[in-house]
Amino acid sequence: MLSFWDKVKMYDLTQPLSHLTPPWPTYEPLQIKFFKRLAPNGANGQLITTSNHVGTHLDGPLHFCTHGKDIASLPLDFLVGPGVVVDLSDIAEDYGIYTSKDIMDRVEVREGDILIIHTGYHHYAWDQPEADEVRYMIKHPGPTREFAEWCLKMKIKWLGVDCGSADHPMNTKIREWMPVQAREADKYLREKYGKGLDDFFPPEDYQVMHIALFPYDIIHAENVGGDIDQILNKRVIIGCFPWRFVGGESSICRIVAFDEK
Repeated sequence: MLSFWDKVKMYDLTQPLSHLTPPWPTYEPLQIKFFKRLAPNGANGQLITTSNHVGTHLDGPLHFCTHGKDIASLPLDFLVGPGVVVDLSDIAEDYGIYTSKDIMDRVEVREGDILIIHTGYHHYAWDQPEADEVRYMIKHPGPTREFAEWCLKMKIKWLGVDCGSADHPMNTKIREWMPVQAREADKYLREKYGKGLDDFFPPEDYQVMHIALFPYDIIHAENVGGDIDQILNKRVIIGCFPWRFVGGESSICRIVAFDEK
């Protein structure tokens, strides 16, 4: 038995999962039913139908890259390792932009780290008192190409975000699906930065955190939550535990941070 285990404290960074958990917009939600009960055969059994993008989940390379690895091909020493949880909630606002400098101003990031980004928007997740599905999925802050290129330079192992996507929502199909919010975002960006959506997110940068990074196996987990507020701006060991999913483009998962007591 590991002699130091009694000195380890674990933090569950996973969002609760149920039929109430909203999937990423337009994806299939989790559906569950009992196909047998204790009477008469002595065991409960359930049948589940779901997409891979409900609750806390890991987007695998295959999700956006035809020749990408499936989830089963990701080794444990890729899924588990040293990293940092950075708190950006002090600058996070609806439709906001964060940069690599914002990260490095708050924590030391080392080459090959796992990086978990806390925007604070997990407080709007479905299981929270301030639950607001539109704000959580449609208005959370996100990065631009600058950040994706920094992830490549730093050889970030994988990222996690406490909101609906590692990409800015207005750099996804949401921009077309939610025209009212897209106009709000454009107005916000022009007032704050003097540039609009087309300037921050040109067509060639579409879903840059997915398309530019996944071919290099720099992937991310979305909908991180749970105990994340308890380990902000800390260096810890972080583990992501998806299914050993042969052919899986992504997977529902559990994320745990390991720290010293």
